[in-house]
Amino acid sequence: MLAWVAVACVVLGVILAGVVHQAIRSPMPQTAGTIEIAPTGVAGLGEVIGLNHEVTIRRDAWGVPHLTARTAADLAFAQGFVHAQDRFYEMDVRRHITAGRLSEMFGPSQVSTDAFIRTMGWRRVAEQEWPLLDPFTREVFTAYAAGVNAYLAEHPGGRAGLAYRILGLTNRGYRIEPWGPIDSLAWIKAMAWDLRANMVEEIDRSIVAGAIGVPRTLELYPPYPYDRHRTVVTEGTAVDGIYRQSARPKGPPVSAAVVTAPSGATAALERVSERFSEASAVLDRAGTGVGSNSWVVGPELTGGGALLANDPHLAPSLPSVWYQNGLRCEPVGPECPFDVSGFSFAGMPGVVIGQNADLAWGFTNLGADVSDLFLEQVVGNAYLVDGAPRPLRIRTETIAVAGGEPVPLTIRATEHGPLLSDVSEEWAQVGATAPTIGDRGDGYAVALAWTALSPGRTADAIIGLNTAANADDIARAAALFTVPAQNIVYATREGTIGYQTPGLLPQRSRWDGAWPVPGFDSSYAWTGMVPAAALPRVRNPAEGFLVTANQAVTDPRYPYPMGVDFAYGARGQRIRDLLTERLRSGPLDAAAMRAIQQDTHSALADFLVPALQRAVTPADLAPASREPFQALGTWSRAMAADSAAAAYFAAFWAELLAATFDDELPAGHEANGDERWWEVVRRLWAQPSNAWWDDVSTPGVEDRDAIVVLALDRAARRLGAELGEDWRAWQWGALHTLDLRNGTLGESGVGPIEAIVNRGPFATGGGSAIVNATGWEAPDGFTVTWLPSMRMVVDLADRDASSWINLTGASGHPFNAHYTDQTPAWLRGEQVDWPFTPAAVAARTQAELILQPSAEPARSR
Repeated sequence: MLAWVAVACVVLGVILAGVVHQAIRSPMPQTAGTIEIAPTGVAGLGEVIGLNHEVTIRRDAWGVPHLTARTAADLAFAQGFVHAQDRFYEMDVRRHITAGRLSEMFGPSQVSTDAFIRTMGWRRVAEQEWPLLDPFTREVFTAYAAGVNAYLAEHPGGRAGLAYRILGLTNRGYRIEPWGPIDSLAWIKAMAWDLRANMVEEIDRSIVAGAIGVPRTLELYPPYPYDRHRTVVTEGTAVDGIYRQSARPKGPPVSAAVVTAPSGATAALERVSERFSEASAVLDRAGTGVGSNSWVVGPELTGGGALLANDPHLAPSLPSVWYQNGLRCEPVGPECPFDVSGFSFAGMPGVVIGQNADLAWGFTNLGADVSDLFLEQVVGNAYLVDGAPRPLRIRTETIAVAGGEPVPLTIRATEHGPLLSDVSEEWAQVGATAPTIGDRGDGYAVALAWTALSPGRTADAIIGLNTAANADDIARAAALFTVPAQNIVYATREGTIGYQTPGLLPQRSRWDGAWPVPGFDSSYAWTGMVPAAALPRVRNPAEGFLVTANQAVTDPRYPYPMGVDFAYGARGQRIRDLLTERLRSGPLDAAAMRAIQQDTHSALADFLVPALQRAVTPADLAPASREPFQALGTWSRAMAADSAAAAYFAAFWAELLAATFDDELPAGHEANGDERWWEVVRRLWAQPSNAWWDDVSTPGVEDRDAIVVLALDRAARRLGAELGEDWRAWQWGALHTLDLRNGTLGESGVGPIEAIVNRGPFATGGGSAIVNATGWEAPDGFTVTWLPSMRMVVDLADRDASSWINLTGASGHPFNAHYTDQTPAWLRGEQVDWPFTPAAVAARTQAELILQPSAEPARSR
């Protein structure tokens, strides 16, 4: 009997091992040989589309695919197929996010997030955009969707990814739906959300002002330091509605009146902030201060061709938000114009950032204020404007919930936008205690005005960038790039370099956009958009280079105010200084650009370390603090991962902020240590008896030096407890770690599942407002909250000398070799070869797959 039991156990073990092996291996993409592709349908369009000709997919050692096709439709079809091979689960989650349908996958826990997204109506806006797009763009998006569905036709359920087998443990009824073009378009709204500028700051100002008053709040939001940090554009201004590079700014700085939300709204706005944070936990995990670096250098400074560098800063994710690929028509011509390679989004056709045969381009977040919160006076199903009622725009939807009952949702909107206060009972409290102008009616509601909620043609702009041949083509594409608002830098193979501001930028007549304003007063309504021709643009600047790092774009005399919440320019100025310094020893090359991307020098330390040494002596400190403090004097001020001094300095900075500000700031709105706080402390330092230095929770009155000593001692005790008593063994990277987590299964709370899909922690260098920008939030510890999501350097004189690196890898399958194979190089600050020319692609090919049309012809379109 025992023998039979043993046999049964062995058989069961073999069966289970086989099941696990099959679950892991079946989703892995076929990367070599031939796949015959049958025509397939496209969700939402009722069309059946197939390949017309063979497509070749060559993958390099990193699993990055380079596609070659005879027609644009076939190329897009194949890109959709390849994206689905490697990243379909990620794509599926994204489309459920943008449609407000996460509850269908993950159950009741996501109902509030779905309600939030549906209230904004991202997918509805994407549906409105579809008929506005150029027919060629629609053809590309349609063919892309058909390619995704061709993959899904042969990979149902768990064969599309191990994640679906795991999801099936709790949601057995889930079924993958066919892909449609609107699924792709809607993701643009999600990226606009990630880069949404000052929505959070607008609320935070009001909440903080409610606690400490407007004058002191303004001390915590200092103006941009134009005297120390250069702007993106240093030439020209807008004259008569046209930006002219040769014009000189005149007159005083242009500014709008500061309008502050009433202090009576503080409690309600706090509830708004909490709800906002809940939704953001699913939609993005970036901290404040998120930005990007991009710069371009002209050929006169390189001795060869132009050079372009870019590293967009986003929240860490696994897989990375980016997907590398090459798209080439053979031959290239008007009907098939693509010869492009770069970083795409899985779920969207084309390349978002990269290079084509004629030029290269990069993006950084513009930081312009493109959203506002309006307090609305609601009476029943109407809202008041200048005392007169106007009907609310009302629609109803139903949220389907896995494992639960459907949830009805009523969505209301004013002329400014959707009422966020209708998302939950908490949001209904927003503005409820604000002083009224006239009859309060049923109470105040909060509407969101945001340029991303109006239909636009960003999809046309992306296709336009992919096929641009010169600077004029870039300008035409930029005019269509409505959201997210970005800085565009570019370089052509002929040697032209340039900068372009794209996007829809609202104009305001009575305020600066920094605070919520009364929607019931029509004088606060947006007065239009900045004319496209007036947006800043520069070609071949006299300096020979351009730097964008989320700093202020223009001279303050530019006649169209863009906002007040730009980064304060430390990264941008550091990049400028490094370029200038390196030029003293000769022309720049691609290696110099890569080295600059890895710079970890702290401009905060440049100010604060000498200031500390003047204010404090070792004798003032506890014994455990004295040697680390003295080490700051010989420190290079680089936030290197292996630096003990960097660890001590970061811990001191966190303790200084907490000791100085957190005794008076409301909970949840503490000093987070980003670049704004650099400026606050810099200004405050010259006032050693300023009231901010005093800890109001103690009976005594502290001054600056007392708080500095306290922070230095607390930092030493903190690191002693966390890293050991020997300060020489402290390392910044031991504190400043990167966790790569899958945004859904990786947050499940189930240890074995998280172990399958997550990676890390990894020690990192860098920090907030540093060129190697690995951000962290002082109240929450030192863990990386945002980072360079990819890096690239393009050499326009020798395309195959260009380089790139992704945060993770090409694959979204946890057991695939390319899941995180680029992460070690990313951590070391290295980049890998970026083959662009056909010869280079062929030389680096590790696997070749042919997609072949089936005998059944595709229906004509």
